[in-house]
Amino acid sequence: MDSRAYIERAIQLALGNVRDGRGGPFGAIVVRNGQVLGEGVNLVTSSNDPTAHAEVVAIRASCAAISSYDLSGCEIYASCEPCPMCLGAILWARLDRVYFAADAGDAARAGFDDSAFYAELGKPRDQRHPPMIRIPAPLALDPFEAWLRSPDRRDY
Repeated sequence: MDSRAYIERAIQLALGNVRDGRGGPFGAIVVRNGQVLGEGVNLVTSSNDPTAHAEVVAIRASCAAISSYDLSGCEIYASCEPCPMCLGAILWARLDRVYFAADAGDAARAGFDDSAFYAELGKPRDQRHPPMIRIPAPLALDPFEAWLRSPDRRDY
């Protein structure tokens, strides 16, 4: 398959998801060296999980398929431009490239407007909503220090 076929597959997943009533109009697939590692559709409403976006579901399936949290060397094809949460997951998974069909403006016109999330990310921490309040604690750095000393540490 080529890029066009992968993006069309993501779109078909999104369309099927709407027809099946399982969730929102989003689909995604993760590909490595021409092999589909995982697919995902938006399952937010059917799973009552606000993080179950198509890209996250596809990333989880792909990581399970290869028994690794590192998707370096992989690409993700999404029916729509990823939201900030999905972009964060894509970055943490180390995907090499993101391909998408519809853009954020198309999603906004369908009722999925991410602009408020992007705006929050651009604000200083003390101006965000919901309020983000740091509580200084004497032991706050202990988990990080333990991590740095851990012989079992696997950097990611």
